[in-house]
Amino acid sequence: MTTSDGLAQTMTAIAISEPGGPAVLKPERRPVPLPGPGEILIRVRAAGVNRPDIAQRNGSYPPPPGASDLPGLEVAGEVAAIGEGAGRWRIGDHVCALTPGGGYAEYVRVHASHVLPVPSGFTFSEAAAVPETYFTVWHNVFERGGLRAGETLLVHGGSSGIGTTAIQLATARGARVIATAGSADKCGMCLKLGAERAVNYREEDFVTAVREVTQGKGANVILDMVGGDYVDRNYIAAAEEGRIVQIAVQGGAVASANFARLMAKRLVHTGSTLRPRSDEFKGKVAAALEAEVWPLLASRRVAPVMDMIYPLREAWRAHERLESGEAIGKIVLDVA
Repeated sequence: MTTSDGLAQTMTAIAISEPGGPAVLKPERRPVPLPGPGEILIRVRAAGVNRPDIAQRNGSYPPPPGASDLPGLEVAGEVAAIGEGAGRWRIGDHVCALTPGGGYAEYVRVHASHVLPVPSGFTFSEAAAVPETYFTVWHNVFERGGLRAGETLLVHGGSSGIGTTAIQLATARGARVIATAGSADKCGMCLKLGAERAVNYREEDFVTAVREVTQGKGANVILDMVGGDYVDRNYIAAAEEGRIVQIAVQGGAVASANFARLMAKRLVHTGSTLRPRSDEFKGKVAAALEAEVWPLLASRRVAPVMDMIYPLREAWRAHERLESGEAIGKIVLDVA
């Protein structure tokens, strides 16, 4: 193992003292983890905040076996130590990474294949807002959903971190985008990012809007994080041979749907979660992102939409902000 000079032995981390609301996020001192074979240690400068962090805090989304019990699925910072066989990385490299947990801390160890260079011109805060959402969108919209240029993507939750990423990437790769959001300001952001139509779901029916935009053909790919009664409505809004990709069920995990529509249109309704997937799988997604998306980030054709940045010790405020539903884009913790 290779380490930077003066590597600390303890660190500040934000732990979940017990399942509950934002107030259960407490700073505490912990030993600095050391990287094993194929791993690196990152001195965290910024950490992204995501919905799965809230689910873990509530006690409904435990970390996978072997992962840190600390929340935090994406970080950016500097390489501080390198385990045996960690390949391309060197002490001091500026990197961002997908983590299985542990990001709410001054140091985190990660599998070397899940690490990517900070995109050219990006701050650590911006880079920390990239991994979780871009891994998720790339795999679900383009690999699992198979979105192609010229097709239409319907994105639910278009003003979220996932939504703003999906709109930009789909548009940059030649697809048409329709997005749903819950306010005029959020719809305005979706349009600014490239959506052809933004539907305020509190005032409009997205099924009707999709029919109007597509001249009755429907959406080829639907990215849904709602579930519940959206399932059957997605089937109505989908085009023939459409692909519906489920990445969350914020509106309910139990749904009633007319499967005759699924059969008549020859739809595919699939879904995935990222955190439990294998190191090998995540490494393949990282490689695809570096080849296909990192040039778009470097040129600023796509970029994370930044909402708020909070100090690490105020992670509870970040969770309050995310749960309020007022955020547009990504919330990040400043760890420096």
